[in-house]
Amino acid sequence: MKHNKAMPLLLRTLMFGLLTLLVVVLIIDDIAEVEEETAHTGRSKKTSSQRLVPKPHTRKTPVHVDPTTQTRLSTETNHHHPPISNTTAKLPSNNWTFNKTLSNLIRKNVLRFLDPERDISILKGTLKPGDIIHYVFDRHSTTNISENLYRLLPTVSPMKNQHHRRCAIVGNSGVLLNSSCGQEIDSHDFVIRCNLAPVEEYSWDVGTRTNLVTMNPSVVQRAFQDLVSDEWRDRFLQRLQSLSGSVLWIPAFMAKGGEERVEWALRLILLHTVDVRTAFPSLRLLHAVRGYWLTNNVHIKRPTTGLLMYTMATRFCDEIHLYGFWPFALDPQGKPVKYHYYDTLKYEYTSRSSPHTMPLEFRTLNALHRQGALRLHTGTCDAETKPQKEPVA
Repeated sequence: MKHNKAMPLLLRTLMFGLLTLLVVVLIIDDIAEVEEETAHTGRSKKTSSQRLVPKPHTRKTPVHVDPTTQTRLSTETNHHHPPISNTTAKLPSNNWTFNKTLSNLIRKNVLRFLDPERDISILKGTLKPGDIIHYVFDRHSTTNISENLYRLLPTVSPMKNQHHRRCAIVGNSGVLLNSSCGQEIDSHDFVIRCNLAPVEEYSWDVGTRTNLVTMNPSVVQRAFQDLVSDEWRDRFLQRLQSLSGSVLWIPAFMAKGGEERVEWALRLILLHTVDVRTAFPSLRLLHAVRGYWLTNNVHIKRPTTGLLMYTMATRFCDEIHLYGFWPFALDPQGKPVKYHYYDTLKYEYTSRSSPHTMPLEFRTLNALHRQGALRLHTGTCDAETKPQKEPVA
């Protein structure tokens, strides 16, 4: 009797086990399909754009958008090959449309973390000569505000009340060589350049117009040999004088080791009355910019100068165009690309020791390009004619 009752119980147990196994198999199969679909979505520009940016005409009320979600789909991309197709290298203007709604949203979100108009520079009156400053990245190290630095602190923000329709931010990648982008870059209303890169001898590719240029203290050592001779001092002075009214942005308090070079530059500016408007970023700027991108799931270690400039430019510019941003050893056609267009410096883009995560930054900017928040130029430009050489007198 007991034996007969046990049989149905055993049968029910077996049937339940088989049913459970079937459900598990179906779940695994569904997960695999979802993963495959997600991977396909990550490669689809149209699908990702629709997911990340709701079309303006279908949105009646403002909706919070994560403008950098797309970057999470491609963080495992092989860094030796660009994570974009060759067609992205040169996008005809009719294939890119400015997304003003997204641009305004990014500006609004950036302003929750920093105000670039204020944070672009420490102002005179907030510090005095002799004040002690802790370096941003070396908090245990300090420096003193010199008389020269105090004299060159602006009394008001150099970007106060400025707003421009079209801005260009020019990075220094070798992808600019033979790009013929000089005239196009100079056609923008406001041009930002990085690390006092030379322009005159490369003007056909990079242009000459400069409204704001950054100068890390290391530039004095790397590009001007620490001003060891009259020749190098003259070269440095000529480069400063060529700026002609531009904003010279010097991150003097980021890391220990550059205070002497900053002081050398300041002395030359004062001694020769160089026509530049100096700016020294606030002590909170880098952490605020990093905080903004981390909140958008872009896990950068330390923002590059280019990303800093883009983040700040969202405050002053409606439409932002980026040139010379290409952190890869090969161009979209597989040809070698120099790290800088103007020298032979080598750089290991994926080194763990690097303070920057350049390929990740690029993928982030590329995602924003596809959504129309910015225009990323990585190929050649349509220049009509090359400039004629000046006649010899």
